[in-house]
Amino acid sequence: MIDASLRSLGAKVVVAASNDEAHPPENIIDGNTQTFWMSTGMFPQEFIIRFAEMTNISSVTLDSYNVKHLKVEKNSSQNASHFELVAEKEFKPTEGHLQSNSISLNGTNATHLRFIITSGFDHFVSVHKVSVQK
Repeated sequence: MIDASLRSLGAKVVVAASNDEAHPPENIIDGNTQTFWMSTGMFPQEFIIRFAEMTNISSVTLDSYNVKHLKVEKNSSQNASHFELVAEKEFKPTEGHLQSNSISLNGTNATHLRFIITSGFDHFVSVHKVSVQK
């Protein structure tokens, strides 16, 4: 089952490396690809999503623009103090339309997911939507 809006399930963006008032991090989880979070330049960029409870995740889908390389890390405790790498992916460039990439997490149990954008195809990247499949 793909959740259209992680926000409606109680998920929150608890950390973001940058913040543009016009494109805040909360847009990542609102289920709408028309809204987005935009980095303010430089790499790496990261954001952390906290789930309302321990969640089993088979995969995540990231709708983004200009992301080149992404790492996904998980945390299984209530405080987001220790993360372990669960996936890495190189994205292909897209001109004029969103990248949509599904990343297998193989049934990972997590309370938090950290997304680290290590490089982009431009100085600025945007993340429009994160969906999880349980």
